[in-house]
Amino acid sequence: MSYVLVKNGSYRNQAVQNTVFPLIKNFQSKKDGGGFVTVNGSCRFGDMATKIRVAVNTPEDIKFVEQDSFNVQEGAKADVVAKAEPKFTAEQDAKRIAEIGTRFEILDQMTKSLVNSDIRALIVTGPPGVGKSYGVEEELNKSSLFGDMAGSRRKYEVVKGAMTALGLYAKLYEFSDKGNVLVFDDCDSVLMDDLALNILKAALDSGKKRMIYWNAESNKLRSEGIPDKFEFKGSACFITNIKFENVRSKKLQDHLEALQSRCHYLDLTLDTMRDKILRVKQIADKGDLFKGYDMSKELETEVIDFIADNCNKFREVSLRMALKVADLAKISPSNWKVLAESTCMKRV
Repeated sequence: MSYVLVKNGSYRNQAVQNTVFPLIKNFQSKKDGGGFVTVNGSCRFGDMATKIRVAVNTPEDIKFVEQDSFNVQEGAKADVVAKAEPKFTAEQDAKRIAEIGTRFEILDQMTKSLVNSDIRALIVTGPPGVGKSYGVEEELNKSSLFGDMAGSRRKYEVVKGAMTALGLYAKLYEFSDKGNVLVFDDCDSVLMDDLALNILKAALDSGKKRMIYWNAESNKLRSEGIPDKFEFKGSACFITNIKFENVRSKKLQDHLEALQSRCHYLDLTLDTMRDKILRVKQIADKGDLFKGYDMSKELETEVIDFIADNCNKFREVSLRMALKVADLAKISPSNWKVLAESTCMKRV
């Protein structure tokens, strides 16, 4: 589920300012000017307001946020969060943890399918710091174990950071053989560029033969001996924090929908603060989170509880943040909470 901050709007002559709602439908304009956004307004207007239209003047009056983004600088009120968040029993938490675990098991299974060339492409989306990249890379490393022992070239590569359309073409050529897997991890530049998206659509097309063309002069391709066309037989995985439905550019949205139609799409559905806390607890309970920290079980529990109790104060709630706090507990066993407040939390 997506969430939207209404900076300035109104509902039935009541002002709505700096309030976050679960989003049902994005901004729509009205013929006579202005527009509205459709949200679940029950957290502000009661149980009967599960689908309401909040009037706003322009799209700039709203902002996409995560549910936990009732941050001080946006002027959102923390008490609204408390009202919107129901209380859950231990049994309900255990059930949700199992559901989250199932999503990550599916991620492992789909990654194996990429390695085996059973599927051509996978898009994995979810909030930062929940273990998307770790799960994919772990499966790819397992698949390369015997090849590494034999000194063979790895059949996969993880691409991070920026990449041009020409760089994408060259990289696809390098990993064009069957059984090769290219992972684009937070390499969102290829998802935000028209030319790069057209190349990806050709590479992942559903036809039997996937030909990619570069019909322009290029010194780079010439110097590296890369042809101006080739058949791509490999697979690709995109790991991103972007929710495709939240991209506002109509042109890019059309491209992304076409790309999505060529890929399996896995949304890890960790959209709420509760889900993120439960994910941290899940990995900690497995014994994987604080491996190598030489922390007592009591201290591990104290760190997790401290994050959960102060979740709306932290800049983010994630596995990375839990490790940051664990670093502080290791540095200063008696003063780590004060250090965390100064270095990991939002300033009020």
